[in-house]
Amino acid sequence: MNREELKLFHQRGYFGPFKVYEIDEMRAMWRRERLRLMDRSNAAYGDEGAAAGNTNIANYDRHLDSEFLADHVSRPEIVDRVTSVLGPDVLCWRTEFFPKYPGDEGTDWHQADTFANASGKPQIVWPDAEEFGGTVTVWTAFTEANEDTGCLQFIPGTHQTMFYDETKRMHYDPNQINSAEKDGVRRGFFGYDYRELQIDPDWKPDESKAVSMVMRPGEAILFWSTLMHASLPHNGKTDEMRLGFASRYVPTRVDIYPGSDEIEEYGGRVSLEKYGAVLVAGRNDNPHNRIAVSTTTGHPFTTR
Repeated sequence: MNREELKLFHQRGYFGPFKVYEIDEMRAMWRRERLRLMDRSNAAYGDEGAAAGNTNIANYDRHLDSEFLADHVSRPEIVDRVTSVLGPDVLCWRTEFFPKYPGDEGTDWHQADTFANASGKPQIVWPDAEEFGGTVTVWTAFTEANEDTGCLQFIPGTHQTMFYDETKRMHYDPNQINSAEKDGVRRGFFGYDYRELQIDPDWKPDESKAVSMVMRPGEAILFWSTLMHASLPHNGKTDEMRLGFASRYVPTRVDIYPGSDEIEEYGGRVSLEKYGAVLVAGRNDNPHNRIAVSTTTGHPFTTR
């Protein structure tokens, strides 16, 4: 990003949408790759624990076994923009699929700093001298993402103040899924109520300032995870699912899964035995983080 783009990013907390793939290119790739991803024999997380829960931890970190996704997290269109924000030494520490099918509820307004919101245990920890950091997320639309199919929404400028306390615990109840309406919009959080983490229980996000991130296939948006964000419901006007792929980045000085050997959240639990963060730019001098240099099938990751 140039100086003006960076200035706007720091003011708003997000940048984009910007093009990563051509529309037809993205559609063709996804038709091919969605079939390949059905084979989980080389996935980093086993089916038994991963398949539990609504968000399905099986969706996590498929870049660790998929060549397409491994190359995606290191694409220059993404990494060059991420390093302009985070500096030259950067890790991709997590990826996730976010599908939204016809009739699915939207996602609650939320922020994430340490990502302890569901597990109760910090998953990323910035050095003590830095008050809070969060992660830079690059959310790529693999399909159409608009107000009918459930696109992202942001409240610009909210990334500098945390309105939620991630040390609190949310209560998981799968019966909440697709059953709640909040201020006239069907929203939930994969079996949790994110409002349980509010610092002020009487506070509400100012939805009058919300902006919708309409994206075509192959476009992406870059934002701080501490930015107030949500998504709209998929209203079912089309039978096409909305699919976003989120890749999450931090500087190498950030500790990832400190003191943890498993992920437990959203009703699932998986071992981190095969996990490794990916060095997408620069060098890594942090000995605390597990690093993967290739996928589980031997495809090398690219470091810029």
